[in-house]
Amino acid sequence: MESIKNYIETNRDRFIEELFGLIRIPSVSASESSKADMVRAAEYIRDLMAANGADQATVYATPGNPIVYGEKMVDPSLPTILVYGHYDVMPAEPLEKWTSKPFEPEIRDGKIWARGADDDKGQLFMHLKAFEMMNATGTLACNVKFMIEGEEEAGSASIAGFCAEYSETLRSDVILVSDTTMISPEIPSITSGLRGLSYIQVEVEGPDHDLHSGIYGGAVVNPCNALCDIIARLKDSDGRVTIPGFYDNVHVPSDAERAKMAERPFDPEKYRKSVGVDALAVEKGFSTLESTGIRPTLDVNGIWGGYTGEGAKTILPAKASAKISMRLVPYQKAGDIAELAINHIKSLAPAGVKVSAEYLHGGEAYVSPLDTPEYLAAEKAYTEIFGRKPIPIRSGGSIPIISTFEKILGVKSILMGFGLESDAIHSPNENYPLENLFAGMRAIPLYFKYYAELKKKG
Repeated sequence: MESIKNYIETNRDRFIEELFGLIRIPSVSASESSKADMVRAAEYIRDLMAANGADQATVYATPGNPIVYGEKMVDPSLPTILVYGHYDVMPAEPLEKWTSKPFEPEIRDGKIWARGADDDKGQLFMHLKAFEMMNATGTLACNVKFMIEGEEEAGSASIAGFCAEYSETLRSDVILVSDTTMISPEIPSITSGLRGLSYIQVEVEGPDHDLHSGIYGGAVVNPCNALCDIIARLKDSDGRVTIPGFYDNVHVPSDAERAKMAERPFDPEKYRKSVGVDALAVEKGFSTLESTGIRPTLDVNGIWGGYTGEGAKTILPAKASAKISMRLVPYQKAGDIAELAINHIKSLAPAGVKVSAEYLHGGEAYVSPLDTPEYLAAEKAYTEIFGRKPIPIRSGGSIPIISTFEKILGVKSILMGFGLESDAIHSPNENYPLENLFAGMRAIPLYFKYYAELKKKG
């Protein structure tokens, strides 16, 4: 689309200044003192939508931070794309680690440096400007709706209720999300799957108070020892989780899809050195990338009990606790897995201690098939912009709201991200390459174009 490319060149400076205006609003959802800034950011986005050609642009109040909704209905017979993003950002602390002020964006070395430059203000802004350009050039090939929230970094507490209440308003054919990364501009990629999460806390209780380890050691079960023994029995030497039923619903991608994912350049030795370990511990029969993307896991995130202060205190502690996360893959259900894990952990308790556990939170895994018009439109758009087909990758992380969208709204999401791992999201000196910002602005209209064409073919 030459008209889009020319529009970017003509309006490049304005685009950057408009993005800077959004970034300068310190919309930190974790901070109670930022409530007014959350509203300011939502209203800023609403005003951009209206100026860019939306027929409707509204800020909806929620029990938490506002949600911005906008739409442009071109023709009821055309497909409808729902764009999701978030305007809230992570806290900027530690401030002393920043080279420049986190909410005073700067351009250095071809990158925007600021909190939210990538996650998600920069990537959200690409959609707002793509929308403006398609309207201005008469190339808007689909109906478009926007749903932009202000709580993603704090757990998206309000958006599920919003989706349920306004499900008819949000009716669409696909949800388009830019809040993920790709390998590089030279090796583009699309996140085709996310792991789910089931998070539990375990507590082992023994005597009703701490005991002298010399007098009672050997006669009374030590809760710390018992907890360590239980945890050690949750995985075997092949890296497989031993919880009965844990793998019953695990979906393994086809050989063809695994082959596509294996096209991703990856050096296990470089990876090993980057995390500072002597060896990797992948599940037997699977590669490192597969073990972190398409396989479920169980990891202890924290463990405590007894005396951990300076010097020595020879006690047999009264209790010990641990937090355990299980990353899940498609068809595993977070609540079901938590129940299986809790029951199994309790069954491993030795006589002399009481074991309790609770399910704290979780979310389902998500996967996008690679042969649908929704995915193929993204593949074609990336190919045209970057000159080669994108590699589908499964992220080891979780974005629980994506599976929630599918459950409530009944449509798939396409994770069309343009960030890079080097963008330092959530960390000091977050940045976003201008090259990626403008590549995204060019790719999004292509997605609309190809999606309309593929849906028409049927």
